[in-house]
Amino acid sequence: MSLYGMMRTGVSGMNAQANRLSTVADNIANSDTTGYKRSSVEFSTMLLPTSGGAYNSGGVNTVVRTSIASQGALQYTTSGSDLAIKGDGFFVVRVPATQGMSTDQTNYLTRAGSFVLDASGRLVNAAGYQLMGYKIGGSDVLEAITIPSEPREPQASTLGRLAGNLPSNADVGYTSKSSILIYTVDGTPKMLDIHFSKTGDGEWDVSVEDESGATLGSGTLGFDVAGKLVSGGSIDLDPLVSVPDFTLDLSKFTQFGSGFSITDLGANGNTDSAIDSIQIGKDGTIFAQYTDGSTAALYKIALADVASPDRLTALAGNVYVESPDSGPVIFGSANDKGFGSLVSGALESSNVDIAEELTNMISAQRSYTANSKVFQTGAELMDILVNLKR
Repeated sequence: MSLYGMMRTGVSGMNAQANRLSTVADNIANSDTTGYKRSSVEFSTMLLPTSGGAYNSGGVNTVVRTSIASQGALQYTTSGSDLAIKGDGFFVVRVPATQGMSTDQTNYLTRAGSFVLDASGRLVNAAGYQLMGYKIGGSDVLEAITIPSEPREPQASTLGRLAGNLPSNADVGYTSKSSILIYTVDGTPKMLDIHFSKTGDGEWDVSVEDESGATLGSGTLGFDVAGKLVSGGSIDLDPLVSVPDFTLDLSKFTQFGSGFSITDLGANGNTDSAIDSIQIGKDGTIFAQYTDGSTAALYKIALADVASPDRLTALAGNVYVESPDSGPVIFGSANDKGFGSLVSGALESSNVDIAEELTNMISAQRSYTANSKVFQTGAELMDILVNLKR
């Protein structure tokens, strides 16, 4: 064994413990960082071949590992745009576009879900990354989730639905009524009354009237002895200036022995109204709650995952990118196979345990001191060797 080798081994040990202390420092500094994943150092020996009974000291090598797959505890908040993933998966984020142009189209992965709306209506987290998703009714291309600030334009109703049961034991001449709300071309709400009148065994006349009592359309429904609809099923309203084209779907009606009931009704179309708030479902669907009380689905939040999350490459901003050892990125949505569910109004805490980090700090400090003593002893022996010549 050479004294130089002994000193190099001591330096190797000090460098290894310095790396360990660096990860401990990062972990403690980010113990309150949303979605942060702790780093640790794994040691491996570096051995040199020995010959002739002489031992050649080697050293120690370090590999930094990040516990990305380990989930932190959920902390609930009062903000509906705060998001946490319960289970596997990552949010897909990108660098926000500057002046309408984005120079970085890289899909980054993160568990940091502290999103807020910026001036452009984009959902941006604390590191400045914008949340990506799929627009409802659009293409399957990832795009930045942007909540519109301007009121939506009015849309005339074109299709309505009404479902329920007509009593099979009712006498001929029995009548009943229900109502449905539709919208005109300028967004004005209009109430329509639907009248049902039994004309025979399994036969019903249906008429649609406006608020003044004028008939806008009519039709018939026919049922078999089992109460299943066999004829009719829809009514087209006479074209109006305010409602140019509207069809009422009645195909879900039945005729059973129970009384008259309505199980489902509604119509498309809307008035002009602004977004009052947004709501996010467990499957990642973002709904807009409008001032008129209606809701509409806007986006589906995209999630991503890899085969080996702990092998992802960590970057500044608490984001990760694909590496050769992590496997390719797979895209999906919350509650899909292999992906967890979304929790709105919650954030994932750091998975750092302060007590464990302080213990590691003390251990690394003592090991560093011991390695420095090895180096110091080697230096003192080297001085003795040099002084032999004097």
